[in-house]
Amino acid sequence: MTATSTSAPASQTLSRGIRMLEILAEANGPMTIAELSSGLGVHRSIAYRILRTLESHRLVTRDESGRVHGAPGLAVLASSVQRDLQSAALPELTLLANELKMCAFIAVWDQPDCTTLVTVEPRHVHAAVVQRPGSRHPFGHGAPGIAMQSTLTEDAWNALNHETSYRQIATTARTLGYATSIDEVIPGLSSVAAPIMMPGQLPAAVAVVYSTGSEHIDVNDIGERIKAAARAIEAELG
Repeated sequence: MTATSTSAPASQTLSRGIRMLEILAEANGPMTIAELSSGLGVHRSIAYRILRTLESHRLVTRDESGRVHGAPGLAVLASSVQRDLQSAALPELTLLANELKMCAFIAVWDQPDCTTLVTVEPRHVHAAVVQRPGSRHPFGHGAPGIAMQSTLTEDAWNALNHETSYRQIATTARTLGYATSIDEVIPGLSSVAAPIMMPGQLPAAVAVVYSTGSEHIDVNDIGERIKAAARAIEAELG
């Protein structure tokens, strides 16, 4: 189990194509060629060539006005990422979201970041905080990272040479079986998370996110419920 990767010569064209997909994923809606070229820091002609390549692989598409959207090919790629974990987690996430009336999600260890793999929003709740798939935040911020870190001792963590320091709150999370955070990733938002242990793989976390000022929130009850969900997901993964 390692949290480091070996650097390799980068392809500028490939890097720009991936960055274009990231820009689209981070946007609130479709984008123009001009906006994409600005985001990439390249001339429009270069952005257009990258776009055409991504279109040929059905990763992006353009509407009648010429604005660029993500295409169904992205969903095909996303569905293959840790497919077993997604399949095992979805039923539990659905239960969590609807029982707690909060957005429930799976976060995975993504080198220096935590990345949201899959989310479920509660039904019939119009004001729930949404955690979108693909969203990232630094590993050292928020309950999911604390929960994943809690699966290791401080010595084991330091042996990984991870750029994020060991947080002493992870020791408390290991005792409780879940972690909490307030206003760490986004001001005004809190999270509760429990680690998911997967044989031969880095740990993931199941979590919920909610407004810090929400009334009638019992963090301990939420933590115990999320901990139970993590154990159910682990059982499904075998």
